[in-house]
Amino acid sequence: MPKPMEMLHEDHEKVKQLFEQFEETEFEEKKELVTKVIQELEIHTTLEEEIFYPAARQALEENSEDTETMDEAWEEHHVVKMIIAELKKMRPNDEHYDAKFKVMSESVKHHIEDEEGELFPKLAGNLEEEEKLGERMMERKEKLQQHPPSSRTRATGSRSRTAAGSRGKRRQTAGRKRAARQPAGGGRVT
Repeated sequence: MPKPMEMLHEDHEKVKQLFEQFEETEFEEKKELVTKVIQELEIHTTLEEEIFYPAARQALEENSEDTETMDEAWEEHHVVKMIIAELKKMRPNDEHYDAKFKVMSESVKHHIEDEEGELFPKLAGNLEEEEKLGERMMERKEKLQQHPPSSRTRATGSRSRTAAGSRGKRRQTAGRKRAARQPAGGGRVT
């Protein structure tokens, strides 16, 4: 059973290789590669946020270590999630598609450097029940690979609710615009 930080390091290496492939990928294949990268990042992020980060924070606090690194990691995840959400709405021929992907990859690479250069050394030998933590992470990863976070979002219909809400807001706005064009008193002009 891999240790938690080894497992995360393997994920980091895999996604960095995918980032490198993007540069050489033909236009027709970009969407497929980006989808694969997003899936890998969503699984990895879920593992960290649900299992690894809580254990890491506890270990840091128990050893009187600064937890600022943890706070920064959460914020870096937040930024990447925003970029992912935007990429999911785009097509490879959209004007800023490549640039957005590159910004995301640079952000993730910076996150990896921080995690492996600062967080992992602080945690070495300090994670409680490291083997059990690795087992939990492996079990969760296998489940996520069978049912990736993106597909779960679509299956629950949360996107359609959002779209319906947007349509409702557009209707309200259109109604206000029509009302604004009507003469005072709301009557018809004769």
